[in-house]
Amino acid sequence: MKSKGLICCILLSLFCVSLAEKVNLRVNGEFSVAETDKNFICATLDWWPHDKCNYNQCPWGNAGILNLDLENKILANAIKAFRALRIRIGGSLQDKVVYKVGSYPKKCSDFEKKDERLFGFSKGCLNMHRWDSINKLFNETGAQMIFGLNALTRKKKLKSNDTLMVGAWDHQNAFEFMNYTVSKGYNIDSYELGNELCGSGIGVRVEAHQYAKDIKVLKKIVQKLYPDSPPPNVLGPAGFYEKKWFNTFLKIVGPNVIDGLTHHIYNLGAGSDKELIKKVENGTYLDRVAETYGNISSSIKAHGPWAKPWVGESGGAYNSGGKQVSSSFANGFWYLDQLGMTSKFGNQVFCRQSLIGGNYGLLDTATFIPKPDYYGALLWSRLMGKNVLSASHNASKSLRVYSHCSKNTTGISLLIINLSNSTTFEVKVNKYAAANQRQEYHLTPEGDDILSEVVLLNGTPLKLTETSDIPTLDPRFVNATSPIQVMPHSIVFATLEGFNATACA
Repeated sequence: MKSKGLICCILLSLFCVSLAEKVNLRVNGEFSVAETDKNFICATLDWWPHDKCNYNQCPWGNAGILNLDLENKILANAIKAFRALRIRIGGSLQDKVVYKVGSYPKKCSDFEKKDERLFGFSKGCLNMHRWDSINKLFNETGAQMIFGLNALTRKKKLKSNDTLMVGAWDHQNAFEFMNYTVSKGYNIDSYELGNELCGSGIGVRVEAHQYAKDIKVLKKIVQKLYPDSPPPNVLGPAGFYEKKWFNTFLKIVGPNVIDGLTHHIYNLGAGSDKELIKKVENGTYLDRVAETYGNISSSIKAHGPWAKPWVGESGGAYNSGGKQVSSSFANGFWYLDQLGMTSKFGNQVFCRQSLIGGNYGLLDTATFIPKPDYYGALLWSRLMGKNVLSASHNASKSLRVYSHCSKNTTGISLLIINLSNSTTFEVKVNKYAAANQRQEYHLTPEGDDILSEVVLLNGTPLKLTETSDIPTLDPRFVNATSPIQVMPHSIVFATLEGFNATACA
């Protein structure tokens, strides 16, 4: 019996070896191919109320801006862990928000379900007591705020059956709100005008020439309110890329107006798609969106070289994300791959929809407990610097590799994603012969189930501490001369100190 068992072990070992693929990874450290902002990671807070529903489910709970528990300890600790997390406050309903400043408006009400209205809701109101509380959270956690302003105030439909909104932006309510914000000393990283109004628009649209006029007005307001200090960034158009609209907008708006060209990405399709899990595991499918990033870069190069692209909102699957998939370990295949890909195209910031709310929240809507993608984002923010390096290999598209200068040490950091459910990749990095140890962070799903909402770091489940703090993310130290073992359906961050990269000096 012992001999049979030994034979079985040997055969099993040979089987495993047969599925191991040796990979030569070439990292060019002589120059960077792109550069991101130092605070690249961003997440969103949306306005959706509890009765925002899709596909017979209502996954928002009390995660909307007007209802979120701003005193929740886990929420505060989750934000603090990033040290300077960018958070975008915006979304579909932002163009239906009025600001209760002074005597306007007389009645300040929450959003109400109105099926016949745009996005199925009435207007909503942000009072200044709530605004004070929001800023208190941001100040205490070190978060950097992107605030999306209502761009449709006083605009009217050209025709009752059309989606085109016409007329100049009535900025009075926004000005009073921004003036109040300045008077309170609140720190705003960026103001963004409108949400998904460009091109064909979502629900309604604004022509490029009018939007350019409107955002110039916003720029003048910002300059007026911040005469003696660095002003907040001005961002736009916060929507989906359409070549003609974006090119026209860039040509008309000209230089010294926008600081970031924000665009939205939902390249996985509808949250109800039953093929969603297959999409996030398919390297060829994930590569498709690169064409969009390339087109945006081309538009900027040709018509607005002063502007830099920002991913202002991206949740993978639209309409609140995909139940079971968007909150799982598997979603990290898409999310972290997007972080790597957008960096290579020079996007300065990537705003994940959402920090909390919907199926795609980094935090659980009810419990605030971090989901797997939260920890992936946290590791990126701590390890991956702003200088992007070229990385190439001889393996299949199932192996995704991205390289940056390390954030806080010499050398480089790698993000390696293995989409394969059966192949282990043994990754050997070129021109790396450092004698010191390598730091590795291996992320795997609990129970080897990629639909699990529990992630393991180097074999240990990541869970909040007894005091609701984010757990420490400790690396595994490995002999630097050995290859990086990337198991099937796993994600690895690795820091290679001592890697000779001139671009990182």
